[in-house]
Amino acid sequence: MDFAESSGSFINKLTVLAQNNDPIPASLYQKYDVKRGLRYSDGRGVLVGLTRIGDVVGYEIDKDGNKIAVPGKLIYRGYSVEDIAHDVESRHDFGFEQCVYLLLFGELPTRQQFEEFSSFLGALRILPPNFTEDMIMKAPSSDIMNKMARGVLASYSYDPDPENRDVANILRQCIELISRFSTLAAYGYQAKRRYYDGKSMYIHNPDPSLSTAENFLRLIRSDKSYTRLEAEILDLALILHAEHGGGNNSSLTIHVVSSADTDTYSAVAAAVGSLKGRRHGGANIRVMEMMDDIKANVSDWSNENEITEYLRKIARKEAFDHTGLIYGQGHAVYTVSDPRTTLLRDKAGELAKEKGCEEEFNLYRSIEKLAPGVLEEFHGNKKKICTNVDFYSGFVYSMLNIPRELFTPLFAIARIAGWSAHRIEEIVAGGRIYRPAYKNVSTEREYVPMDQRVMHECEPIEVEDEGVRTSGPTD
Repeated sequence: MDFAESSGSFINKLTVLAQNNDPIPASLYQKYDVKRGLRYSDGRGVLVGLTRIGDVVGYEIDKDGNKIAVPGKLIYRGYSVEDIAHDVESRHDFGFEQCVYLLLFGELPTRQQFEEFSSFLGALRILPPNFTEDMIMKAPSSDIMNKMARGVLASYSYDPDPENRDVANILRQCIELISRFSTLAAYGYQAKRRYYDGKSMYIHNPDPSLSTAENFLRLIRSDKSYTRLEAEILDLALILHAEHGGGNNSSLTIHVVSSADTDTYSAVAAAVGSLKGRRHGGANIRVMEMMDDIKANVSDWSNENEITEYLRKIARKEAFDHTGLIYGQGHAVYTVSDPRTTLLRDKAGELAKEKGCEEEFNLYRSIEKLAPGVLEEFHGNKKKICTNVDFYSGFVYSMLNIPRELFTPLFAIARIAGWSAHRIEEIVAGGRIYRPAYKNVSTEREYVPMDQRVMHECEPIEVEDEGVRTSGPTD
């Protein structure tokens, strides 16, 4: 037996010991009234902080403490994201940079402020000298999110004042990261193409006169070309993903890590790691995989009965990934509707006409219509289910010919705006390190000297099932 085999066998033995050591009966969580995942039993989040940055509204609490479902609202610094998006569309402008300004500084920019700030961001998009060669090309990654996290941490070495915690310095660092995130993602993707996929690599310089959406499309395409509609719908996606309150996992991560008084790069890299998680930023990829399966197994995409029956098979764990989840349906907060879904869906329909994807778009619309009813059949009417933004975002990115490995990095390119605002808010207003409690439920034992110990052997055990969820991971 060679080392690799013996090492694998040894790890397997250790894994059994580790798994058997850690599971805790669900009854103990109930006994001690533990708010698992910082949530109450009805799904509401435990209040752990205050914020002025964003708000996510999906329900109201009546006088008896009951949740009342209401149409969803997403608020940036007091302004409805729907109003922001409609204003941008009416002017045929790009709005992500305006959202960055709003989230960081709390006010909508004037035309002059917007143009000055956009120019400032544009001038910072080019990575520092030798960064691309030394930090990206010499250490490519098969996963772009890992590459982005490394790029964030590597930026520490190129910063002349990385440990300064003054707000002015933190703001400078955040603005530089906001500007460069699209470049980090695009170059990380190009390196992956060359070293992992065996394809040609194209390294274009960012154009400082272009918006974030335009630059990203320019950097990932060999010919640097894109249509105005393509750039506008990508800009909309960035607007809709820029912020989602302080309670989502990656924004909470920024607060938690920042509260420890660490540097900006460590805090942002931690948030990138959170967003990479399949329960957080990877939801639209799961939607696309599910849709691939549906398209392959539903012969007539216009037949609602056939679509409904296949959705039932998915819900019964008889099809797709056998989890019982219909991805893109349901949300932790939104109940009646997800405001981001409506905005992105309407633009998706417009893009589908340009790209000749109307039949596929109609299939998405049918599933959006039928899936809530199927889920209600299987899980009862305990919670209202709405289609979330992840259901359409992957479809939009696919029509833009954006590879799936860039879907979650695109999320990060947008969310760095909200993360930055939350980091500054924590530095200015937080003042206390996060330190929640975990109750120890083990028993004290008498210490056993080495020569008196007995070999502990055990069989693998099954981890308790927490029950069927009604949707995939969402923000």
